[in-house]
Amino acid sequence: MFVLTIDQRASRRGADLVPDLLTDLDATLGHDDVVLPFVRTVGDEVQGVLGSPDAVVTLVLDVVRRGGWSTGVGVGEVHPGETAPASTGSAFVHAREAVERAKGRTLANALAVHGDDAPAAARVEAVLQLLASVVRRRTPAQWRALDLLGRPDATGVRVARELGVTPQNVSQLRRDALGQEEAGVREVAVHLLSVAAGRIES
Repeated sequence: MFVLTIDQRASRRGADLVPDLLTDLDATLGHDDVVLPFVRTVGDEVQGVLGSPDAVVTLVLDVVRRGGWSTGVGVGEVHPGETAPASTGSAFVHAREAVERAKGRTLANALAVHGDDAPAAARVEAVLQLLASVVRRRTPAQWRALDLLGRPDATGVRVARELGVTPQNVSQLRRDALGQEEAGVREVAVHLLSVAAGRIES
């Protein structure tokens, strides 16, 4: 399973953002993805348990987009209690180690992945770091185009009309944002997480 520990950076100098984060996490995640829901643990930190590698990738990149958080992903055994903080297992130890490393200054983005299979976890982290770098460098205009293109009924013409630009502009925004490349690399990250969790062979 996958434990995520997410800690607000520089929380003593700013507002408490945990309530908003918890609300957004509830809205983002499907019930089938959540083993134990995200809750505040101590201070400005939240923790939850997910069963889906796809949900892990989506959540990690959503948090990167928000900015202001350090994220640790732990991959390993989980012995569920009533809540995530009341549970035990190696995944919790890995998530704690990962979030502490994510708070440091040695990583390009404030996220880390630790797991029972250390080499496999390192491969996951490398791919997520690349994806996070893409996410962090997008402009508001690129995000607006990608968000609109992500709607079920979206077409380039409809998005262009809503943005007040040409369909060619929409295509350029998507290319510059590396939207298609992100989608492909997300699949790689999901695969590597499944390998790290021992669900499939590499």
